[in-house]
Amino acid sequence: MARFKRIFVIVIDSLGIGEMADSASFGDIGVNTLGHISQSRDTFVIPNLAELGMADLVNLKQVAPCDRPKGYYLKLNERSNGKDTMTGHWEMMGIYTQKPFKTFSEHGFPKELIDELEKRTGRKIIGNKSASGTQILDELGEREINNGELIVYTSADSVLQICGNEETMGLDTLYHYCGIARELTMREEWRVGRVIARPYTGMKRGEFVRTSNRHDYALSPTGKTVLDALKESGRDVISVGKISDIFNMQGITEVNRSKSSVHGMEQTIAIADRDFDGLCYVNLVDFDALWGHRRNPQGYGDELERFDVKLGELLCHLRKNDLLMITADHGNDPTYKGTDHTREKVPLLVYSPLISGYGQLDEQDTFGVIGATIADNYGIAMPEGAIGTSLMAKFQ
Repeated sequence: MARFKRIFVIVIDSLGIGEMADSASFGDIGVNTLGHISQSRDTFVIPNLAELGMADLVNLKQVAPCDRPKGYYLKLNERSNGKDTMTGHWEMMGIYTQKPFKTFSEHGFPKELIDELEKRTGRKIIGNKSASGTQILDELGEREINNGELIVYTSADSVLQICGNEETMGLDTLYHYCGIARELTMREEWRVGRVIARPYTGMKRGEFVRTSNRHDYALSPTGKTVLDALKESGRDVISVGKISDIFNMQGITEVNRSKSSVHGMEQTIAIADRDFDGLCYVNLVDFDALWGHRRNPQGYGDELERFDVKLGELLCHLRKNDLLMITADHGNDPTYKGTDHTREKVPLLVYSPLISGYGQLDEQDTFGVIGATIADNYGIAMPEGAIGTSLMAKFQ
């Protein structure tokens, strides 16, 4: 019989807590997402995270370590070769990625890919650079509408994004173009993790608004994950945020798309008031997309304070036989150079009303301990080749 009936895994997207031994080889020296956010602020109000041991893992200027934390806390190192969303989440559920996904943030996509995309879509490609979604629309939206061109852009992530006006291009046409781009980028030299349709409305600069009809065309995990094992055992695998996109629906039984990180927590709280047997897996992307990539430590810290309020609400909704794990998928130090993710250790905070013990556990060499712990709880076998060792026996 499972020790915990329901498990909640919440990923604070990009909340790194310090450089790894190999961070310098990724160009990341002295990085510490959470530590540097703390240093950049006068105040930092995160009492619930502190009570779960976060301030015991990272030296925070304004937040003292907790004398008696509510549970266990530890640092995780990423074993896979990468520092992106898909690599981090896949490793949590047992996938070891040796070859990182392609990124094109420095020079844009190669001419051969752009030429082929133009040929297949019949539209001239404009943009082809790393940019924020709002910036690229202000710059090129009117031109796309007036000339029938196609905005293609990327970011520090392994993504190819295509904009399309819902009124002049239409969603079906935009999705068709993204399907073509996904087919082309299956080639090894152009292999990106996700192709993303970015629909918008409005007809002139200052009025453009991205809509909720975004659609991701992701690669499937390279093998079976713990999510597959859970689903095959008849248990629920409830996704919140972009989890379903990250795993390309593999191993997912229910999808909840979020409008923001606060909305994602509100969805999670609502799910906590339901009966289910299995996993609720949550990604909160605003930390990364709105603040980390845009190098805004103040905004990042404010988002963490908003999260902490919702975390306090969630804790009140947890049942006795629930397990909560809070972690991250990589770093994105908003005080560091450039706009890319940063190779960092991540936190793992563990809490349950059933757990009476507390304190810091030994640092682990893979995010895969999360999936291994979930599998152990439900008495299901880890998929063949999956990495990670369960921490369940350490929870007293």
